[in-house]
Amino acid sequence: MSKNNFRTGRLKESKGWTMGKYSIKELEQLSGIKAHTIRIWEKRHKIIAPNRTATNIRFYSDEDLKKIINVSLLNNNGIKISKIADMSLDDMNRKVLQLSELNNDAMVHIDQLVVAMIDMEEELFEKILNNLILRYGFEKSVTEIIYPFLEKIGILWQTHNITPAHEHFISNLIRQKIIVAIDGLPLPPKSARKILLFLPEGEMHELSLLFYHFLTRRSGYRTYYLGQNVPHEDLISVYSTHQPDILLSSITSVPNTPVEDYLQRLTKDFPLSPILVSGLQIQRFKGQKIANVQTFSTAAELRLFL
Repeated sequence: MSKNNFRTGRLKESKGWTMGKYSIKELEQLSGIKAHTIRIWEKRHKIIAPNRTATNIRFYSDEDLKKIINVSLLNNNGIKISKIADMSLDDMNRKVLQLSELNNDAMVHIDQLVVAMIDMEEELFEKILNNLILRYGFEKSVTEIIYPFLEKIGILWQTHNITPAHEHFISNLIRQKIIVAIDGLPLPPKSARKILLFLPEGEMHELSLLFYHFLTRRSGYRTYYLGQNVPHEDLISVYSTHQPDILLSSITSVPNTPVEDYLQRLTKDFPLSPILVSGLQIQRFKGQKIANVQTFSTAAELRLFL
């Protein structure tokens, strides 16, 4: 096995790929602690002890990642590393909980969510989310904590350190929260401006679009939410029936049709309505501006168009 394969999180065993084995670089990315500092903590304070592969390559476990995240949180809040090294795991967890209840730093809560996700602790994950929403409100919780948390999850996914089960576990819990928030909003009158929300055919990453549904409904728009994987013919049919003022979509996965071709198709079939589009593939798109298509990256940018 090459070092390059190890660094992408792929540790091959006789029964297939195993998860939760991190290089020190991945530990650095996920914890925010420099690799040099992690090595010092290992040698001087025995905070964690990495394992080694048969070819003597160091790797770290889920338990190591969780511990480093908690050690980082405590250290960043003024507790000396020598004192942290003497704490039991129970003492460390209790202190982290105390700090999270008092601390307004988003990174504290993001790291807590990562730890709950690794263990698939639904009760803990729910408790953290509920507390965040009560403390900061729904929109701020999503934009300042849940979105950055999902970016960290992206690192775990890219390095093969979480399974599809982890991704579904997290996505469904967050999805439920957004749906509850939408259901709590009043339905605007039929005379309100109308917005049609959809994902292109083959696109299944729905969380951003659901959040945009919340934002547009709260802004007073009458929303028509079609969700994932919408065939273009169905989009044309719904548009013809409801004549929305705005179309809103998101493209995250690599599409079957090149992004520019798809946007050209949208503007050709819906020339009279502004088309707002977001997502990873839109951020990467380097083509020319297309007629009535407006791109955006954040909730704040979306509000400018509403």
